[in-house]
Amino acid sequence: MTFSIAARAVRGDVPEWGVAVASKFLAVGAAVPWCKVGAGAVATQALANLAYGPDGLDLLAAGNGAESVIAALTTPDPDSAQRQLGIVDAKGNAATYTGSECLHWAGGRTGQGYCCQGNILAGPQVIGGMAAAFEETGGELASRLLAAVEAGDAAGGDRRGRQSAALIVARDKGGYGGGSDIAVDLRIDDHAAPVQELQRLYELHKLYFPSPEELEFIDVDVELAAELRALLSGLGYAPGASSGPYDHSLRAALYAYAGTENLEERWSADARIERAILEHLRGRAAR
Repeated sequence: MTFSIAARAVRGDVPEWGVAVASKFLAVGAAVPWCKVGAGAVATQALANLAYGPDGLDLLAAGNGAESVIAALTTPDPDSAQRQLGIVDAKGNAATYTGSECLHWAGGRTGQGYCCQGNILAGPQVIGGMAAAFEETGGELASRLLAAVEAGDAAGGDRRGRQSAALIVARDKGGYGGGSDIAVDLRIDDHAAPVQELQRLYELHKLYFPSPEELEFIDVDVELAAELRALLSGLGYAPGASSGPYDHSLRAALYAYAGTENLEERWSADARIERAILEHLRGRAAR
């Protein structure tokens, strides 16, 4: 009851694996998408066998390719005719499987580094639209995965309707503070427009958890320091009354603001401010 895309891409010289999915099903992100750095990505759906997720990742981590993992999972499964599965392995080889008893329309498609699959869809145009969007969209893997799911949704998606969507991306030390490999993990469990809501959350994710190459720092000169003091004072912070350059009081107030607004991943200890913090501060003060 789902359409999904699993994929691998390289960001700089660092590989990423991810899955995006949408469905007329409660909390689809708790069932379908699985990924692990150095192993690959798995989407298990239709009459989903949730063991395909962790078992598939274990097989991939052991060095097995996408096609062989699908065979290893489905061959001993007595209900494999009702399963659907998409896998991308550590090297980016992709494979998709649709059991003969999956409900119409059901099918899948593979391309360079990705596979799309779905069942109970409006038609094959859903998968076609997803594949085209993924191939034509530039940028980071998460954006490309979202573009694919949006295209599938626009083409009719799950013909029963809409309820949930999810996006997960794994990259070595890509999580908050570098403490995990899960770079993105967003889920819409029950919503009238889950794909659009997922996109909204992803925009917030990019604000709070930027990639290093996205950061843009601006030197705080006397003029900007005066503006920052005025903005922070208006929001109840205490940046000091100095008319001079960046100082300890202003730094402390700005640091408190960044922490309150969860923008600490954009923080600089130097006499600089990251552009998104400045724009966020200006926007809050203008409300």
